[in-house]
Amino acid sequence: MIRKAWKSMIIILVLCFLYLPILVLAVYSFTDAANIGTVRGFSLHNYVTLFTTPELVQMIAGTVVLAFVSAFFATILGTLGAIGAFYSKKGMASVINTMNQVPVVNADVVTGFSICILLVVVFGISKDSFIPLVAGHVTLCAPFVFLSVVPKLKQMDSSIYEAALDLGATPFTALIKIVIPQIFPGIVSGFALAVTLSLDDYFVATYTKPATFDTISTYVVNATKGAQTTIKTALWALSTVIFLLVVLFALFMNIRAGKNGQERNGI
Repeated sequence: MIRKAWKSMIIILVLCFLYLPILVLAVYSFTDAANIGTVRGFSLHNYVTLFTTPELVQMIAGTVVLAFVSAFFATILGTLGAIGAFYSKKGMASVINTMNQVPVVNADVVTGFSICILLVVVFGISKDSFIPLVAGHVTLCAPFVFLSVVPKLKQMDSSIYEAALDLGATPFTALIKIVIPQIFPGIVSGFALAVTLSLDDYFVATYTKPATFDTISTYVVNATKGAQTTIKTALWALSTVIFLLVVLFALFMNIRAGKNGQERNGI
């Protein structure tokens, strides 16, 4: 009994540590308080400000477009890299896996600064073209797509692919019709993770973005240094909306995975 109570207490403490700050922010986003700590009446003015201020709407739209474009290219590169490593010889596969680990464990500030030096200074590509920004986010996200796809490749029944080749299918046809459908859940997971990483990134965007463009992360950091109070409190609402969308997406993916598992088991 004591051991169970101790485990339950630890779980509760961890959950409070993770979610209590977000829940406090969410509660205050529905008030007219100018600072956290002052309890005032219920209000939706933060959400009205969030969705009616052109500056905020443009910032959110630009960040979302950047996230999906970067995730699209990162998913293609990460998936192709995972498939290439899986079907390579053992030595080459080990080299590819090791190289993929470097951007994962590397500091984001190093990745952002390196992309900036390579594309802007060496190749002379202007930041205003958004190419360095997209390239930086693709570089940041692709290794995580790789890591999401590799487990699905290992779970795949490789004999089906070999049977397709024996029956006359070309490697490309077998890849599209046999391999991709089997690893598709991993690709979707990698894409979702890439979108999240792009939305969350600060350091890579700081070094590679155009001067007139802000992502959510860079805007929030700058807003804490002197923006109007109405803008600061509207960001509480933005944080709440993002958190709710993530929760709904996680619930949807888990419910869908549960239904797919029941169908496979014939339940």
